[in-house]
Amino acid sequence: MIREYTELQSFPLKTGASYVRPVQVFAEHVKLGDPALSVMTDLTKVSVVSVRAKTSMDRANAKMIRYGVRMLLVLDDSEQVVGLLTASDVLGEKPMRFLQNMGGTHADIMVRDIMSTQRELSALKIDNVQEAKVGQIVASLKKSNRQHALVVTEGPDGKQTVCGLFSITQIARQLGAQVQSFELARTFEEIEAAIAHG
Repeated sequence: MIREYTELQSFPLKTGASYVRPVQVFAEHVKLGDPALSVMTDLTKVSVVSVRAKTSMDRANAKMIRYGVRMLLVLDDSEQVVGLLTASDVLGEKPMRFLQNMGGTHADIMVRDIMSTQRELSALKIDNVQEAKVGQIVASLKKSNRQHALVVTEGPDGKQTVCGLFSITQIARQLGAQVQSFELARTFEEIEAAIAHG
């Protein structure tokens, strides 16, 4: 049977070859009443960018810049989620507080020193997200005072798997709001004003 097929010609792999990474295409314009899934980063369609807790803060920040993201999932050696590192963690007060308490230099700061640990994190269940609207996600992010929200599936044994992410920056872009004013908005009136001036 194999004689019926001719082989394909192969070519040398060139130095500097890259590889395709999945990209999720988001709806360009959404409204607060649209389905929440239209603004969720779906981890079945796009790979999450992650980092180890023992990585230096500077390397983690460089990784965020390289991949164009503002959040990294922090994983242990068993690929279990142990925390979350955001651009706000890296660029905010946490590094200075760590140095004041522990001493050392900026280069000594590890991801584990400034990340939000798994115990500090909460997540949304995908079953609820599938029925939710964008406005509910915005309200949830504002109430928790966070820029990101994790979405999980839960198995019969209660084990959770992160399957999606929400980013206030991504939602603001899709709503047509100016990101700076949107992130500072604290009430629905302010959010709607930010969208109107977007």
